[in-house]
Amino acid sequence: MARTPGATAAATSERLLRAAADVFARRGYEGTRVCEIASAAGLSNGALYAHFGSKGELLVDALRVHGRRMLAELISASPGRSISDLLLLTGRSLRLRRRPDDQLMIEALIAARRDEDVAGPMRDYVHERAEWLAGLVRDAQVRGELDPGLAPSAVAHFCLSLAAGTALVSPDLNDVDDQEWGALLARLVAALAPPPTAQTGPRS
Repeated sequence: MARTPGATAAATSERLLRAAADVFARRGYEGTRVCEIASAAGLSNGALYAHFGSKGELLVDALRVHGRRMLAELISASPGRSISDLLLLTGRSLRLRRRPDDQLMIEALIAARRDEDVAGPMRDYVHERAEWLAGLVRDAQVRGELDPGLAPSAVAHFCLSLAAGTALVSPDLNDVDDQEWGALLARLVAALAPPPTAQTGPRS
């Protein structure tokens, strides 16, 4: 099993990443062997290692490409929507049942605590996501949608922590009423708004 004749390096990498996402989600990181990913992609072990240096690198790259991107998808679909609305919609979707690709995040988080081959690439990945989120926060602060006194890095960290926590505590383990969850999120998002400007009129 070698690279398909005529296939580009990019197409082969995508094929491997899709296979890796499927196998990792089904068998877990520790339960997956590299040869199983290569076989699922219809390639040899040698072809796999020509594109990826380790199983850990493959896991994080599969997460980077195939992990859920709810906020990014919402921004693309509704570019004019306020960041508050987008955060609320994303937060409400976090309590829904997981797609198979969501298992990648759980596997990567757990593996990163045990395996340095995963921890290094995972740190880079989380930093990328945090920087992207912080950039959205800064843009929203400039537009007057979010409190300029908030640290963008702190807001980004909170969003990442909420996403990771809801991935680990799935509805199968503990569900919550959708309306109650939405009400809590609305309160949290409202707390991110700019403080009301003090209105001072002329003294009589």
